[in-house]
Amino acid sequence: MLILAGESVFILPFVLSRVFRPTVLEAFSLDNTQLGLCFSVYGFVALLSYLFGGPLADQFPPRKLIAVALWMTGLGGLVYATFPSHTVLRILYGYWGFTTIFLFWAPMIKATRVWGGSTAQGKAFGFLDGGRGLVGALFGALGVFVFSLFLTPDMGEVTTADRQGAFRQVILVSSGIVAGVGILVWFFMKMDRKAEKEILLEKITLSQIKEVLRLPSVWLLMVIILCAYVGYKITDVFSLYAQDVMLYDQVESAQVGTFLLSIRPVVGVLIGVVADRSQTTLWLFVSFAVSLLGALLFSTGIISVSATTLFFVSILIVATGVYAARSLYFAVMQKGRIPLVLTGTAVGLISLIGYTPDIFAGPAMGLLLDSSPGEAGHQHVFWMLAAFSFTGGIAAWAYYRLYRVAGKPPKVSNLEN
Repeated sequence: MLILAGESVFILPFVLSRVFRPTVLEAFSLDNTQLGLCFSVYGFVALLSYLFGGPLADQFPPRKLIAVALWMTGLGGLVYATFPSHTVLRILYGYWGFTTIFLFWAPMIKATRVWGGSTAQGKAFGFLDGGRGLVGALFGALGVFVFSLFLTPDMGEVTTADRQGAFRQVILVSSGIVAGVGILVWFFMKMDRKAEKEILLEKITLSQIKEVLRLPSVWLLMVIILCAYVGYKITDVFSLYAQDVMLYDQVESAQVGTFLLSIRPVVGVLIGVVADRSQTTLWLFVSFAVSLLGALLFSTGIISVSATTLFFVSILIVATGVYAARSLYFAVMQKGRIPLVLTGTAVGLISLIGYTPDIFAGPAMGLLLDSSPGEAGHQHVFWMLAAFSFTGGIAAWAYYRLYRVAGKPPKVSNLEN
């Protein structure tokens, strides 16, 4: 239930636009910059939601918060399916910033830490992100199937209205599934009442927040997650790259997006298992190094229309680095001696900086793509990925050096004193 909910909640605001980016731009009459602004509104609302939603996760059972988040997110899909104006679309993304973050994000991370226990944090977060990738890939495949079902076989005869009608069906099917997952979570994602009580606090004090902020791991994770999340956001452009540079049609471009999603479960599971058997923090550094290599392959312009194999190999390299870093950055919280019972509060504070790419990454990519149409704009985007991968690698190496020796997190009783 945790894995299924973990990706379902982001299908409407993110996965559909990742898989169907060219279609979204056409159906909503948007350019890349306007779509990026929608993501920015999401990011601004999410910023406040991280801050206040984190402590909420330390006070209420994760199951209830996650279920309500799914129902509210699915409801927003009904508005999305009307293809509203750009103004209404920005408001909708702000609404999704609240439902997917304030009620959902910290409870999901905390539940995963509980699931992983003291010896399997890498596997827990690896299986979570890998499983979320599998769910995303299945949603993507289902979306492509539904989309193609409502179009004629000859793509040259398909009109914008036809694509809108087909994409509306994709949105409605996705919204129904998201709401259905919320029902499943409410009734089946339960844990022992005694164990549940042990991970909750009646209230969060200012002294506990200050104690969390004194941890070096919290500040390093802010930088690590910020850089890794920029990489994750940049994977949104692969389907557009397929259309603009490789000259694929819209169905083929969506299939590239689905291929990208299919890599994520494999990487998540493998990196989680390997990391638990060695140094989780070291593998986090390696992930950024791989991401940097893939970014350089795209940014240097060596991938041409005829280089289909190199195109997919390069996608595989970038995806491996980006998804591995994404799988591991919360898995190192225990190594960083962050108390379990204050996970929600720590996640809220870390995410306040770490997920600011929700605000700036979309508009930045949009401006780079729109100001230099075609292959040149995409090269600029991947130089951006290279810069953030390099910076994230430095922060990950510092985290590894600082926490190579295992240590216990401070007790909550000490924090309360």
